[in-house]
Amino acid sequence: MKYLFSILFFLMAFVGTAQEDEKKPAKEKPTFKIIKDTIILDGKKTIMTDTIYLDTKNEIKRSLDEVLPQLDSTKTAIDGNKPLNKVNESYELLDNKMAAKIDSLWLRELGGEELFDTIHKEISELKYEPVVFQDLPTDTLKARLERLNAKTPFNIEYNPSLESVIRRFLKRHKKSMERLMKTSQYYFPMFEQELDNYNIPLEVKYLAIVESALNPRARSRVGATGLWQFMYQTGKQYDLNVSSYVDERSDPEKSTKAACQYLASLYKIFGDWDLALAAYNSGPGNVSKAIRRSGGYENYWNIRKNLPRETAGYLPAFLATMYIFEYADEHGFQVEKIEVPHFATDTIRVKQLLTFDQISEVLNVKVEDLQFFNPSYKLDIIPHIKGRNYTLRLPVKEVGKFVNNEEAIYALAKEELAKREKPLPQLFEMDKRTRYRVRQGDYLGKIARRFGVRVSDLKRWNGLRSNRLRIGQRLTVYPKKPGFATKKSSKKKKNKGNAKTYTVKSGDSLWSIAQKFPGVSVKNIKKWNDISGNKLKPGMTLQVSKK
Repeated sequence: MKYLFSILFFLMAFVGTAQEDEKKPAKEKPTFKIIKDTIILDGKKTIMTDTIYLDTKNEIKRSLDEVLPQLDSTKTAIDGNKPLNKVNESYELLDNKMAAKIDSLWLRELGGEELFDTIHKEISELKYEPVVFQDLPTDTLKARLERLNAKTPFNIEYNPSLESVIRRFLKRHKKSMERLMKTSQYYFPMFEQELDNYNIPLEVKYLAIVESALNPRARSRVGATGLWQFMYQTGKQYDLNVSSYVDERSDPEKSTKAACQYLASLYKIFGDWDLALAAYNSGPGNVSKAIRRSGGYENYWNIRKNLPRETAGYLPAFLATMYIFEYADEHGFQVEKIEVPHFATDTIRVKQLLTFDQISEVLNVKVEDLQFFNPSYKLDIIPHIKGRNYTLRLPVKEVGKFVNNEEAIYALAKEELAKREKPLPQLFEMDKRTRYRVRQGDYLGKIARRFGVRVSDLKRWNGLRSNRLRIGQRLTVYPKKPGFATKKSSKKKKNKGNAKTYTVKSGDSLWSIAQKFPGVSVKNIKKWNDISGNKLKPGMTLQVSKK
């Protein structure tokens, strides 16, 4: 009986313990999630995750979700950070925004417009008064210039003007020069290769600093563009095409080749590199006139006072830049190493229109980087035109990603363009030159509107310094609306057949002419004759009736 009582007591205790265990909440096993893939679900990007838990022995086990992973929203995060997205078998790594911004600053530093403006202004307003700079004694400078003169074909003789420019640059522009030295690491190897191909002194690479401060998108007040500052007409002579999308004057490789061809031809004319550089800046005509005015001298320093002001400071600035770069170590310049040299980039032929935004999104390359490597695309758009080859330049490590996912990238771009609410700008080729003969009543504004161009373009294309035109004068025009001018003028001629006209006399005004014809107002005359101002010239023929 005693043993039976003990057994019953033990059973009751066991049942009670079991009931208490049932009341206790079950401990959850520690788990965490990993990102498996990214899919498009109902038009939205969705993250697929896989849950993993640890058993009591801290061994990693998988849940049943490995068979059918649960779908989490795009808000799924690991430790509060954004998830790792997988697109086309390549992961898009999300970077720290501040760190990424710091990394991209070098590109803005390299291609800054303010540096071009500073250098350009300094050269055009160059002064030659003595500059105090204790770190460069005159005797030291003379010895260094003599060594430079011995190893280059340029006439680098000491003179007080050159000393003044060198000291000014060292004293006022040391930081700017350090930035240019960093940028030059990208461009100079490419320059040197092309210069060597045309048997041009490699020191000519410093010319691009004087011309553009190594900014391929630099544009002067008169329209010269690119690293080598080609005017539109000169660029056309060397096959540098310009359209609404592309300006090949800003293409580093194409413009450098064109610059070498132009410089080689100038050297054949003058047989002297100093004069060839002066002609590159102001044109061969200005140099030949300076030679005549100087009494036949053919040395740059002897004709300098007869050259245009900017050209007079051009060669001293070039030689000063050469000196500073060649003796950078002696002057304590601290130059950072460039992140991506030119040889670490490559090009891909583009088979379909792409925007920089699309490329940036897919490859996770900053738009600023794409602009730096591809400066000739004016609207950050790479067009696709039959018969033309347009390329995309990228760091080598990104080229493989693009080629490996090319079809998917083009498909994504095509889909995105189809959804655009605003269409892309229409492509217009600026290679159809026409000659226009000035007629009675013509003025620059009227002609500009007829061809769809700006007055400043007309003046630049024809070397006009004022707005004055003469009847019979021929103008070179690159119309933005081919065929528009002919169409419009033929229509106007037809209307003039039944319209009254009046020839402007000395002393006439729009108001006095309007008074001669009942029912005609000044506003009518302006509209019928496409006049914006109130100025009239004797001899102009005005339409003074609607029909």
